[in-house]
Amino acid sequence: MRLHLARILLVGCALLPLLGCPRHDAGSRDVLRISQRNEPATLDPQLASLPDEFFIIRALSEGLLVPSPDNGAPRPAIASRWQVSPDGRTYTFDLRTDARWSDGKPVTAADFVYSIRRVLSPKLAAPKASLFFALRNAAAYYQGKIRDFPAVGVRALGDHRLELTLEQPVADFPAIVASGPWIPVQRDTIEQSGPSDERTNDWARPGRFVGNGPFLLGAWRPGEEIMVTRNPGYYAAARIKLRELRFVAFDNGDAEERAFRAGQIDVTMAVPFGKLDGYRDAKPSLLHTVPLFETRYLALNTRRPPLDREDVRRALSLVLDRRELVDKVLRGGQEPAYSFVPPGLGGYETADKIAENREAARQLLRDSGFPDGRGFPQLELTTWVGNPVLEAIQATWRRELGIEVALVQRELRTHLAALVAGNYDLALVAVIPDYNGASDAFAQLTTGNSGNYPHWSNAEFDRLVADAGRATSAEARRTDYRRAEKLILAEAPVIPLYFNAQNYLLQPRVRHWRADRLWTRYYRDVEVGPGP
Repeated sequence: MRLHLARILLVGCALLPLLGCPRHDAGSRDVLRISQRNEPATLDPQLASLPDEFFIIRALSEGLLVPSPDNGAPRPAIASRWQVSPDGRTYTFDLRTDARWSDGKPVTAADFVYSIRRVLSPKLAAPKASLFFALRNAAAYYQGKIRDFPAVGVRALGDHRLELTLEQPVADFPAIVASGPWIPVQRDTIEQSGPSDERTNDWARPGRFVGNGPFLLGAWRPGEEIMVTRNPGYYAAARIKLRELRFVAFDNGDAEERAFRAGQIDVTMAVPFGKLDGYRDAKPSLLHTVPLFETRYLALNTRRPPLDREDVRRALSLVLDRRELVDKVLRGGQEPAYSFVPPGLGGYETADKIAENREAARQLLRDSGFPDGRGFPQLELTTWVGNPVLEAIQATWRRELGIEVALVQRELRTHLAALVAGNYDLALVAVIPDYNGASDAFAQLTTGNSGNYPHWSNAEFDRLVADAGRATSAEARRTDYRRAEKLILAEAPVIPLYFNAQNYLLQPRVRHWRADRLWTRYYRDVEVGPGP
């Protein structure tokens, strides 16, 4: 009874602002205002790395293919159709003849050749260059082993036909081509602002940006708002119903949610944990949930004692109750992660799962020389965002294993830099695949990969991932990936926690808004009715 009464009181308090909130700036009929939680470092598609940046970039520019909002096969975009050679190594893309850059010039195959050459330039050091390594000699060119770019498997067969040749067949290649970093740039625009391989080239700014997408870059007021306007020259302009998109900056979820209640934004990025129940009970039509192909996990720095020991890492993993974390702490549609790769990503399904066992975890810790946590050093668990799950994990490790961790919150880019440099003990990580394919998730833990934050190395794992990438049959690929995932679970360089879900608020006046399981947003056909 007390728990039930407490829940009623909690919900009632959460509902007060929902039921009696002031409304300001109801918004225009053809303007959509979207929350932007992280300020973009760049709008250059070849230097961007965060979903927050691609939210805006995909409004401004478009690649050969685009992801499907229903988790299906990629869809045509600048390429109207494509074909694959019988050996699976050569893709030929036919480009739309009506695609234009925003300065009126046609989009041609040469633009894609130029863009691929730029992204593979060693000096540019593009963060997602590895997404192009399926191309013949692309990795060798990026690493400086060859200097002759025509040796790379990309060439224009006329203005509107592009040929891409791979090192070997890659089952996920169309999905890779639909990823954000494959969005092209225009040579004239880049080189008017400076050398193409200079990271400081400031072309992606209002007044300079030339794209080929449905919107034009209007204004960028850092920390406040980015505004884009409808591009009348876009080949599918008839399907762009909005005159303007405004990406409005917010520092935190509470401020974002208050602005939504006040009628100042139409779509939020998230919903504060403490307000989910209030919306579910009082305003369920405003709350939307999308299960994501996103694994939230703890990276363990395998270079630092005692986390360099497999038995210690496994003890930290096996002692957790993931179902309790999602059902009692998060309560936002997340699913417990008993494996590393999200089920269904690129059609992949895992075979092995983490077998939680607290007594086994305590025994592992005793066997490793830390009975009841005695002698275990205090470690830091770092994050970029407040997350009640971390407090629950901290309490579990203290109660069940007798060890202490300190929670440390850092700014996002500082957090990421520390992960890459190995300057941390344990850290919360969100692994968001760049495309709908299991190969991306597995590649991140291969030796030397920039996303291998645990700095873990296992030659057998690397071999299995490479073999899976070369496999021509779905069964052989699935077998290799399952063996690779078994190694992840056995050696525990990461502790999978949960597969994330996006909970966001959407004003009733917005119609046809779509977001997929990879954080991709779709702006075609979106409409905004009159304000309340």
